[in-house]
Amino acid sequence: MGRVTVAAPIEIEKTESAEDVSAVPEPDVPWVTIVHNDPVNLMSYVTYVFQTYFGYSKEKATKLMLDVHHKGRAVVSSGTREEMERDVQAMHGYGLWATLQQDRK
Repeated sequence: MGRVTVAAPIEIEKTESAEDVSAVPEPDVPWVTIVHNDPVNLMSYVTYVFQTYFGYSKEKATKLMLDVHHKGRAVVSSGTREEMERDVQAMHGYGLWATLQQDRK
């Protein structure tokens, strides 16, 4: 007859770490899309993009555009990471400089 080999169970010591994925998840923090100022696009064009893509009123689009122009950046949308990745890609498609990050209010 043949020989059967059985592996003995081994104990693995679990260590605590900052990257422990089994830790209690942090609350669902929304993500934001940020449009940054650039020396290329006209203010009227940025306003147009905000109105066209996000459906913002002319007043809201103008306020956000002025934030981009004067403050260097503006949060233009918030939601899930996937939604914000889509918005960032859309802004890139319009030629605007945009990034996403978790909203840490």
